[in-house]
Amino acid sequence: MQSGLLSTYQNPTQNRNILAWVLSAVLMGFYVDLYFYDHLDAVAKLLHLPSKWTFYGLLYTLGMCVGGYFMLKKHGNSRYHMLRTVSLIAVQSILGFLLPLALDFAGRPSYYFSYFFPLKYDILFPSSLKDMPVVVALWFIFGSLFGLPLLVYFKGKRTYCSWICGCGGLAETFGDPWRHLSNKSDKAWRIEQVSIYAVLALVFTMFGLIIGDAYAADGSALREVAHHTKSFYSFAIGSVFSGVLGTGLYPLMGTRVWCRFGCPMAALLGLVQKFGRFRISVKKDMCISCGNCSTYCEMGIDVRAYAMANEDIKRASCVGCGMCAHVCPRGVLKLETSRDPGPHGNIQVWTVDL
Repeated sequence: MQSGLLSTYQNPTQNRNILAWVLSAVLMGFYVDLYFYDHLDAVAKLLHLPSKWTFYGLLYTLGMCVGGYFMLKKHGNSRYHMLRTVSLIAVQSILGFLLPLALDFAGRPSYYFSYFFPLKYDILFPSSLKDMPVVVALWFIFGSLFGLPLLVYFKGKRTYCSWICGCGGLAETFGDPWRHLSNKSDKAWRIEQVSIYAVLALVFTMFGLIIGDAYAADGSALREVAHHTKSFYSFAIGSVFSGVLGTGLYPLMGTRVWCRFGCPMAALLGLVQKFGRFRISVKKDMCISCGNCSTYCEMGIDVRAYAMANEDIKRASCVGCGMCAHVCPRGVLKLETSRDPGPHGNIQVWTVDL
């Protein structure tokens, strides 16, 4: 039994107690203030930071560092979790905070080099690309269209969602105490399938409208439609869904609400993963139905049902965090990327023993 598992439901902030509701309200209130008001600009000014977004980046990075420390106190006996936690914190600290901060202080446009299209939905807009240095534009174009899809095909969605992405990074570190709260019901899965692909479709619709507007004649009605679509997406998805609800609901619905129900990057990479090599293999007739794997799956996958049916897991939503294999008392589950694996077949790079 891994450290901390037995006490999970004894903590009042981890079992949807009144304290969890209060904490959720505080988190949502913070994000409402961040997105829609300017109070945090005064705090940023006191700290001599360029803006409230820089201050938020500082809080975000500190939250990941502190959360990562406590996460590794529980699960650091796994080399896989140790490496991916260090990777997440390093990517956020360098690419998500220090580099943009340095560019801000140098009077240059700041870029977050760990976010790609469609998660950073406006990064490939013509208006964005034309103002970028050529090397930066090539980085985002190649990473979005070729680099990440190829990496995910061969090594799984985890390469981005559980090793690089800042959204996933916050969930895996700061959000670790609440990973067990994800809904594992079939109803939640059906809602997830509708909502996440609806957001992906909206991103591509918006992208098509923006591209069309770039080449449309002046005064075209397309421009107004594109503008309203972008404004709606920025407010409803970029602010309310991914921020206010996506993080604010950690103490009530688990840590990957945004990743599971709304992230267009997770949706797109999940489709690639379905046809790729990554899977979680199951040792036949070894599952004792303890339920640890399902309990600690932050993506709401009923892993136990697959294990009991001796069926390998190849779900588009799986982010390859490896927690199911880590908490399994019998070593039934293994993360694999072989072309045709049997039970615990050919383990490839990125598949560090759990």
